[in-house]
Amino acid sequence: MGKKLFVFVMLLALSALMVAPLSAQDRPLGEITQRIIDRGSLICGVNEVLPGFGFKNEAGEFSGFDVDICKAVAAAILGDANAVTYRATTGAERPTVLASGEIDLLSRNTTWTLSRDVDWGTTFAPTAFYDGQGVMVRTDSGIATLEDLAGGIICTNAGTTTELNITDAMQSRGLEFTLQTFQEFNGAMAAFNEGGCDAVTTDISGLVSTKGSSADPGSYAILDVVLSKEPLGPLSPQSDAQFADIVRWVVYGLIQAEEFGITSENVDSFLTSEDPSIQRFLGLGENLSGTYLGIPNDFMVTVIRSVGNYGEIYERNLTTPFGLARGVNALWTDGGLMYSPPFR
Repeated sequence: MGKKLFVFVMLLALSALMVAPLSAQDRPLGEITQRIIDRGSLICGVNEVLPGFGFKNEAGEFSGFDVDICKAVAAAILGDANAVTYRATTGAERPTVLASGEIDLLSRNTTWTLSRDVDWGTTFAPTAFYDGQGVMVRTDSGIATLEDLAGGIICTNAGTTTELNITDAMQSRGLEFTLQTFQEFNGAMAAFNEGGCDAVTTDISGLVSTKGSSADPGSYAILDVVLSKEPLGPLSPQSDAQFADIVRWVVYGLIQAEEFGITSENVDSFLTSEDPSIQRFLGLGENLSGTYLGIPNDFMVTVIRSVGNYGEIYERNLTTPFGLARGVNALWTDGGLMYSPPFR
């Protein structure tokens, strides 16, 4: 390549890098994002029987940590956290409702694994809750270890990683056992309470939720064992990378808001901040946070006003009702794993 041609090519490359991002109006929207806007609501697959994460009360109202993620995404795209249609989803049907387009987003205590990432044709958003699988028994059973469950019956819900994890854990210890599965974990708990199981197993957060919301929490004991890593978070179809980007940065935004100290109560006081990082994060002035995603630049202002930051969501759904400590779900500045890339 001649010197002049080389210089010309380099100038073209540099000019391309300097081009301003498309405006929110000009940036093409993905199929799922456009469908949500045309419909006027986000269809979100959630749990309906797990207090603290996804639960439907007698009035038909959904609440929980995962439900608030749905609300945050709706607020970012539609400007309305209540513009969500909830689709109660069992563990076994998660890949089907995602692949069929029956839901736009799945926010239902789902573990990020290699096979799900690939075979389900999904894009996992950042992990919103780091968990591990545990085992719960009756306090009066005398069971204190997995070895005590040799020859016993362990119950869980079908179509989950818990089936494989408990099988691996027992087989690696040379322990025989019988595994019984149910469509939903409340079915496993019903069998357990009726004496049909010696133990139940699921994510520790789910065990804490079930125990804490029971009529007699003291009758249950969670064994001091962690069987697996369970990174839980929302996921969407791979067919729409633009929508997946929105979900990803909404989750990161909830974490970053907590790090900045921006809450649902004080967000308006930050709108006059002279800190460039906060200005970019909130899309103030000519900062283009939302433009990169095809949504309003101040989308995080709407999200925070609607559902609060990550810490508020955690406190409201998990700490206050169940006493669930932050642990590894604390911010990285507090020794946890919650960390957001820069909004730049």
